[in-house]
Amino acid sequence: MARLHVVLVAPEIHWNTGNAGRTCLAVDADLHLVQPLGFSLSDRHVRRAGLDYWPRVRVRVWPDWTTVAAELPRLGAPYFFATRGAQRYDEIEYADPAVLVFGCESVGLPPEIQEAYRDTLVSIPMRDPALRSLNLSTSVAIGAFEVRRQWARRAQIAQID
Repeated sequence: MARLHVVLVAPEIHWNTGNAGRTCLAVDADLHLVQPLGFSLSDRHVRRAGLDYWPRVRVRVWPDWTTVAAELPRLGAPYFFATRGAQRYDEIEYADPAVLVFGCESVGLPPEIQEAYRDTLVSIPMRDPALRSLNLSTSVAIGAFEVRRQWARRAQIAQID
């Protein structure tokens, strides 16, 4: 089973999902998509965004958030990315295994998810206060590479000890 999981809740834009899939390959993560999806997975644009790598992306499609939430304890420690998260993504220590959860492009994570998991909301700071959010696939890359950076650093320290 993978140690890193990326969950997209109701993603709307196929290009972002394709790019997130490519990032998942780069960091050896599983990609979880929570329905409804704003596109078809057979859509040629998803495949193009994932280039020739898309068939290698480990994708699991879930029927709804409730089903994913029930599996979180088995998958790993969850971190929910939201613009108003109290914790900065680069100031927390990610557990191993970890689950990074992102909302859809237009509105982010639903309020009920943010409320239920408010203690694990993570934000990516932006200098321009007028920006509503970063692009979804950009946020996935920032979060996933930070987790891998931390894990590699911990492994390096463990080898020294």
